[in-house]
Amino acid sequence: MSQEQVEILKRALAREKSARKAAEKILEEKSRELYFTSQKLENLLDAKSSELQGVFENIVDAYVVIDFEGNILKFNEAATKLFGYDIEKENIKVANLIYKDDFQYAINSFNQLEKNGFFKDYETRVYTKSKEVKWVHINGSIIFDKHNKPIAAQGIVRDITSEKASEEKLIESENRLSTLILNLDSGIILEDENRKIVLSNTKFCELFKLKAKPADLIGMDCVSAAEHNKLLFTDPEAFIQRMDAIDNAKKVVIGDELVMVDGTILERNYMPINISGKSKGFLWTFTDVTLKRTYRKRVEAQKQKYYNIIANMHLGLVEVNNDDEILMINQSFTEMSGYTEEELLGKKSREIYPIDDGSGVIEEEQEKRKKGESSSYELKAICKFGKTRHWLISGAPNYNLEGEIIGSIGIHLDITELKSLELQKEKLLLKLERSNDELQEYAHIVSHDLKSPLRSIDALVSWLKEDNKGKLDDMSLKNFELIEATLEKMEQLISDVLDYSSVGTDSTDKADVDLNKKINNIMSMLYIPEHIEIKLINALPTIKGDATKLQQLFQNLISNAVKFIDKEKGLITIDFEDLKSHYKFSIKDNGIGIEKQFHDKIFKIFHALNKSKDSTGIGLSIVKKIVDLHEGQIWLESEVNVGTTFYFTLKK
Repeated sequence: MSQEQVEILKRALAREKSARKAAEKILEEKSRELYFTSQKLENLLDAKSSELQGVFENIVDAYVVIDFEGNILKFNEAATKLFGYDIEKENIKVANLIYKDDFQYAINSFNQLEKNGFFKDYETRVYTKSKEVKWVHINGSIIFDKHNKPIAAQGIVRDITSEKASEEKLIESENRLSTLILNLDSGIILEDENRKIVLSNTKFCELFKLKAKPADLIGMDCVSAAEHNKLLFTDPEAFIQRMDAIDNAKKVVIGDELVMVDGTILERNYMPINISGKSKGFLWTFTDVTLKRTYRKRVEAQKQKYYNIIANMHLGLVEVNNDDEILMINQSFTEMSGYTEEELLGKKSREIYPIDDGSGVIEEEQEKRKKGESSSYELKAICKFGKTRHWLISGAPNYNLEGEIIGSIGIHLDITELKSLELQKEKLLLKLERSNDELQEYAHIVSHDLKSPLRSIDALVSWLKEDNKGKLDDMSLKNFELIEATLEKMEQLISDVLDYSSVGTDSTDKADVDLNKKINNIMSMLYIPEHIEIKLINALPTIKGDATKLQQLFQNLISNAVKFIDKEKGLITIDFEDLKSHYKFSIKDNGIGIEKQFHDKIFKIFHALNKSKDSTGIGLSIVKKIVDLHEGQIWLESEVNVGTTFYFTLKK
């Protein structure tokens, strides 16, 4: 480092030292001045405190003293409770108390305090020690010493948080009420005691065809406005006279009807407003009830129309209250019961026309009505002339406008004749059931009796052949073979007839039947040539039904398909489809096919297209009966020399 640089450094250090000493002197002077100022303030506060101590202790609101640096010098007890700080132990600045969004407002208020020496009715938000936000009202002023020099600021702080909340709620309520009134579907006019318009809404302007806005009507004279608007009504003078009469009476009016020239119907209501016995105004409301009145007239017309229908229909109508007292009947019921309307109204039904063994049912039905339930039931009643009648009653609870059950309404249908027919039907069914049983028994007996001679003939033919062995020529042997074949076919026919007659008999042995197992059983029982393949496309379902008959159904169709396959490689495919309430099955073969003209005939008994020795024409008839028994249908699609597909459905 050069000598010149050393000198420059020394001079810089000297200047820095000199500046530091000057700053220390200034700081010492300021500290001394601040000390004296604080002493003055403390002395002043002590003096003031001694003078006003009793006053401050009894101030309900918070009292706060601050210096001009924003330091809080004094809290009374109310201020301590409000803000939560103990200034004896904590140094608090005003800036810590002011709500962040109100800070600029606070600065402006302190500027006003400094300029004018006071401020009044200053409202702001503040933070408490727990960071709770409160609204406060402040009146502040400057504190002067005896030389009239400002040394601090003081303020009375009142907590107005609850008042603010109430004020906000009131404003919200007023806003909601104002919005509600402006958007009401009724026209509103509020007058003061001098009949000047105070409030109106948009709907009023619409109803009275006014181009003005609701605000434009405020202050107008209601009498003059009514005189101007009277021409809108079919009877202008009556409109004015009625309005004056209502106003003079000063009584509530509800439902006054006004008809306008354009056909609009208004409903006018009037309500005087009295406070402490003094009239403070009047409220008029106008509602467009055109649709309501039109609807009411239509309802009345419909009511009359349906009343005429009810009065003349062939169903008896009875209305009763909750005590079973008859309130109304129609003409048909008087004819059904034999009693006149005068004899029944106000009476209890069970006392007038006794119920034959149906009292328990009536009580049960009454309980259902009280619970709001509707139902239908049958009763045997004795009419006025002592005859027993059967009635089918459809009952429902009857409600009033408030939705309360006040009784019930019953529609009565006289089913005496139907009951008589039903009894005859039951007798016929019983007779038919006995006949079927006898026929079934007869079929078994006949089958046995017919088969016995056939077996005897077959045995005799065998004996003749055995006894004349070697003596019979070829023609005789051939004739004997024809006799045996005929006997065999006859026996098969008798067996098939017996099977056919027994298929339609009801069976209570309904069970879950696994059709996959049934198909396996059938394939093991039937003779299936090696050139024919039976293929299941999808696994078959398990259904509810008669296991024996279902096996017979699939066995007959599969054996039928095997019998008529004429191809070198035969194929039978079995599949099903799951429908909503049924299963749909298909059994398809590539056999000889069936001409379309025979599709309906093959299901008829004894109708066989192929006159083979082992075909009796009963197999497909049995199949159809089994399908019918399971509430299904059967049909086919076929093409000659291509194949046949039998479709059938079985109920789930």
